[in-house]
Amino acid sequence: MSCLACGSAVLTRVLDLGRMPAADHFPPADEPVRADEAAHPLAMALCAACGLAQLAADDTETAEPRGVEPRALREQAAEAVALAAAAGLLRGRTVREFGSPHGGSWLELLAARGFAPASAPADVVLDCFGLMHERDQRAAVAERAQATAPGGVLLVQYHPVHTIVAGEQWNALRHGHFAYYSLAVLRAMLGAAGMSVVTAWDFGLYGGTVLIAAVHGPAEPDAAVRRVLAREAGSADPAFVGGLQRAADRQSETLRAALELEAARGSRVYAYGAASRAVALFCRAGVRRELVAGVADASPAKQGRRMPGTDVPIIAPAELVAAHPDRVLLTVPDLLAEVSDRYPELTGRWLVGEPASSNGEPPIR
Repeated sequence: MSCLACGSAVLTRVLDLGRMPAADHFPPADEPVRADEAAHPLAMALCAACGLAQLAADDTETAEPRGVEPRALREQAAEAVALAAAAGLLRGRTVREFGSPHGGSWLELLAARGFAPASAPADVVLDCFGLMHERDQRAAVAERAQATAPGGVLLVQYHPVHTIVAGEQWNALRHGHFAYYSLAVLRAMLGAAGMSVVTAWDFGLYGGTVLIAAVHGPAEPDAAVRRVLAREAGSADPAFVGGLQRAADRQSETLRAALELEAARGSRVYAYGAASRAVALFCRAGVRRELVAGVADASPAKQGRRMPGTDVPIIAPAELVAAHPDRVLLTVPDLLAEVSDRYPELTGRWLVGEPASSNGEPPIR
């Protein structure tokens, strides 16, 4: 393969999860698990030339059921727009958004500030986790630059490789997510398209995400950009990023052990969040229905289906509450505040985080 951004053929494989099901194909719950369902290679490679972490290969072609935007993502979007406005970057009257298949949009937030959607070059161009879904990274960045009016601003939010590695979020790797960024890599890609990153903001979402603002032409980065660059130093080091492999092996084993312990106690365990990141986790841990009776998800498009590569059905949240589970494995920790508020009946039953190695007990909230 060659790099999706610079075309270099010098890539190092830093994470290999083996063959996995397609992360965005959720079969009907009554469809038996096929022996060849987990047939798609899933690995991450690091480019030695430009430093882009990327999906090593993707032979999947499936239509992803659209997810429901979590409250945490909506709240972060509102904060991000307010910060960009306070920085004087929301100038003009037109906006264009490059969306993400995971749901959610910032257009209403911009409409409330007087912006109208435009298909021509816009004063404000938005990309919240959309760029990573583009196979041709160089062309995708160029398209976003061309969509930004001469005096406009491009806002790009990304989940840093540094955050993914530091938080051992190995299952952020999935089919359809072609690129995983550092600010240094994004600056170089945007620079090739004639844009400069001028500022950046940090958010706690997904363990730590970054929003950057870029403008046309040469411009000096501010202190926030320099701070993020310093923090993310080392993101192009294969030894650093390779820590994800050790995390994947360990976490898969500890999750399986924790679920088997609950089963031995007679606990009725369910999960919440049929997210794409849960697909590899369930498959590597060998999760089956006898360990997890069902996965609740707020997306009607996923209900009545099952987790790929497993026989675990996806159910509505109301079914989860009615089942009176002893434990509920939360596959996306960022949802804890939202689900705790929405389902107070489940307080004290949420399994969040990796089981402690000393006793095999997962943290319970």
